[in-house]
Amino acid sequence: MEVLSSRVLLRPTHPRRSRAFYGDVLGLAVYREFGPPEHRGVVYFLGNGLLEVSGHGDQPPHGLALWIQVRDVASEHARLTAAGVTITQPPRLEPWGLVEMWIEDPDGVRIVLVEIPNDHPLRRDQR
Repeated sequence: MEVLSSRVLLRPTHPRRSRAFYGDVLGLAVYREFGPPEHRGVVYFLGNGLLEVSGHGDQPPHGLALWIQVRDVASEHARLTAAGVTITQPPRLEPWGLVEMWIEDPDGVRIVLVEIPNDHPLRRDQR
C-alpha cells in the first residue's frame, strides 16, 4: 500500500460545538472547509496529520484518543483551564520522560497534550 494522505475522521454529536472546540478553543489551523454552511465539514492541521470534524454521530465516539505534541504543556494547561476545558489529568512528568496532560473534547474524546523535554531521547539524533 502506498499511502498518499491520511486523516482522523471525527463524527461529533454536536458538530457546531465540536468545530468551536477544535477551532476556537484549541486553536487548530484550518486546512480546508467543505459542504454547505448547515452541514459544514472542517479539516484541521494536527501537526503532521489532519483531523476532519464533519457529519453527525448519534453517539459520542468510543475508544478514540488524540495525541498532540505542544511546546509548553504548562501554558496550555493555564489557557485551557481558563477556557473551561475539561482537564482529566493536569500536567505531570511521566515515567517514560514525557510531560503529559489529558483533556476531553465536548463529546468526551480523550486528548493527551504532550511536551517532549529537551533532554528526552526523542529530541536526540539516534544515528
